[in-house]
Amino acid sequence: MVVCKLVGSLWATRKYEELNGMKLMRVEIIEGADAGRRIVCVDTVSAGVDDRVLVAEGTAAYLFMKEKFDVNAPVDAAIVGIIDEDVSL
Repeated sequence: MVVCKLVGSLWATRKYEELNGMKLMRVEIIEGADAGRRIVCVDTVSAGVDDRVLVAEGTAAYLFMKEKFDVNAPVDAAIVGIIDEDVSL
């Protein structure tokens, strides 16, 4: 998983049929080696612009969508959580 900031939504006039009704959001990775890279994600938690979110990528995102929402679509990234507070030990 990667920590990202939600920067906006996307509008698709056509998309994979099983993704109908799901929001596509653009996020920017804010931590790690890929900081600054932007990716498109399926929003599964109704996050809002400027929220910090957790994003699952690759096989983890695909399996999450398949098991949680019974969606068999080519999903490469999914928002799986909203970060309310960053607690350091």
